[in-house]
Amino acid sequence: MANFRKVSDTMGEVCVPAEVHYGAQTQRALGNFRISGLRFPRQFIRSLGLVKAAAAEVNGDLKLLTKEVAEAIHTAANEVAAGQWDGEFVLDIFQTGSGTSTNMNANEVIASLANELIGGTKGDVAPIRPIEDVNRCQSSNDVIPTAIHLAALAGIDRDLLPAIEKLAVGLESKAREFHDVLKTGRTHLQDAVPVFLGQEFSGWASQMRHGIARIKSARTHLLELPIGGTALGTGLNAHPEFAVRMISVLARTANPEVRNADNLFEAIGSRDALVAVSGTLKSLAVSLIKIAGDIRLLASGPRTGLGEISLPELQPGSSLMPGKVNPVMPEMMIQVCAQVIGNDAAVTLGGLLGQLDLNAMIPLMAHNILQSISILAAACRTFDDKCISHGPAMADRPDNVNGISANRERCRMLVESSLMSVTALVPVIGYQKAAEIARESWQTGKTIRQVAGEKQLVSDNILDSVIDLTSMAGKSHHKT
Repeated sequence: MANFRKVSDTMGEVCVPAEVHYGAQTQRALGNFRISGLRFPRQFIRSLGLVKAAAAEVNGDLKLLTKEVAEAIHTAANEVAAGQWDGEFVLDIFQTGSGTSTNMNANEVIASLANELIGGTKGDVAPIRPIEDVNRCQSSNDVIPTAIHLAALAGIDRDLLPAIEKLAVGLESKAREFHDVLKTGRTHLQDAVPVFLGQEFSGWASQMRHGIARIKSARTHLLELPIGGTALGTGLNAHPEFAVRMISVLARTANPEVRNADNLFEAIGSRDALVAVSGTLKSLAVSLIKIAGDIRLLASGPRTGLGEISLPELQPGSSLMPGKVNPVMPEMMIQVCAQVIGNDAAVTLGGLLGQLDLNAMIPLMAHNILQSISILAAACRTFDDKCISHGPAMADRPDNVNGISANRERCRMLVESSLMSVTALVPVIGYQKAAEIARESWQTGKTIRQVAGEKQLVSDNILDSVIDLTSMAGKSHHKT
C-alpha cells in the first residue's frame, strides 16, 4: 500500500493513489463510473475553477472564512482554472446527473492544494475542508450549471462566433470575386434560370450571418446564473448576500455580462437555456451541411460532374484510383454537422427528462453542447482556411492559395445550353407556347433561340432582348 493512502468520507475508508490530490468521493465515483472515457473539457474545468475562486473571495469578504483560508482556496482554485491540475479531474461524463461527483472532485482537489499552501501535506482535508470551506454557500445544483453557462459563453464568444464570422467574410469575398460568373441555376437538381455564382455565394454568406444572429440571441439566456440558489433555488445554507456578490466577482473574472437568474427555481429546475443554445447550433449545422453539400456538388467531376467550381487539392483521394482527389473539406464539415445535430438531440432529451426541482441530465447536456461549440468553431475555421479562402501552397504551385476557383468556361457552356432560358419568353408568348419550345429544343438538341426563331412567334430583335442570360440573372451585386 506504499503507493496509496487511506482517506475517508461519510461511507468509510477508501484507498486513493498517493500522488493525487483528490479524495474519497472522487475515488468512489471513479470506481463507479468507468463508462466512456469522456471527461469534462478544459473550458468547463476552467469555469469551475473560476466559480470556486469567486466563492472563496466572497466567503472571505463575508467573514465566513478566515483571510488565510480564503486566500489559500482562492489561489488553489485559480490554479485549477489555469489548467495546472487538469490531470486531477478524472471522472466520466456519465455519472450522477447533477454533476455532484465532479463538484466534489473540484472541492477535494482544491482543499488539498489549499492545505499544502498553508503548510499541510497532499490529501489533507483539514484545516481546509472540501465541503465546509471550499463548497461553502454552494451546492452542486447551482455550481455545475453556473460553470456550464460560463464555459459555453466562453466557447461561443472566443471561438465559435469569430470562426463563423471568418467563414462569412470568406464567403462574402468569394461572392464579390464571382459576381460576373454566369451559370445555370438548379432547383430540384434540374436546370433552372440563370444565376451568378456570386449570388449563390452571397446566399451562403447570409446563412452564416443569420446563424450568428441566432446564436447571439440565444446566448443571452446563458448570462443568467443560478449560483446562490444552492440545492433547489431557495438559497438554503447560503449567506443572503452570497448570490449578488458572486455575480459581481464573476462579472470581473469570467464574463462582464453575467447576472443573477431572474428565477432561481427555473434556473436550477430546468436547463432550457442550454436547449435553446443547442437549437441554434443545430440550425447553424443545418446551414453548413447545405453549403458544404452544394459546394461538393458544384465541384463534382472533374470531367463527368458539374465541375463549375474547383476546390483546393489537399490530399490524394483513393488507395485504388490514381490521381483521384476528393472534396475532403466539405465532407469533414458534413460529418461535424451530423455530430452536432445528434448532440442537439441528446441535449433536447436531457432538457425534457428533468423532473420536479432538478434536472438530472446535466453532465450529458454539458458534454454535448460544449463539444458542439468546439467542433463547429474548429470546422468553420478549417473550412475557410483550407477550402473557401485558401488552399495549400505547394512547391510546384506556390500561388495556389486562393481557395475555391470558378471554372468560367464550364459555367458559360452549361448556362448557354440550358433549356430554362425559355422562361424569359413566357411574358411574351405565354406559358404553353414556351413549354412547347422547351420540349422541342430538348428533343432536337437545338437551342431555345433556334427553335423560337424557326417558329417565328416573335421577331429576332425581341428574341435578342428577351433571351439575354445576363439580364435574366438580375443584378449581380449583393449586400455585404
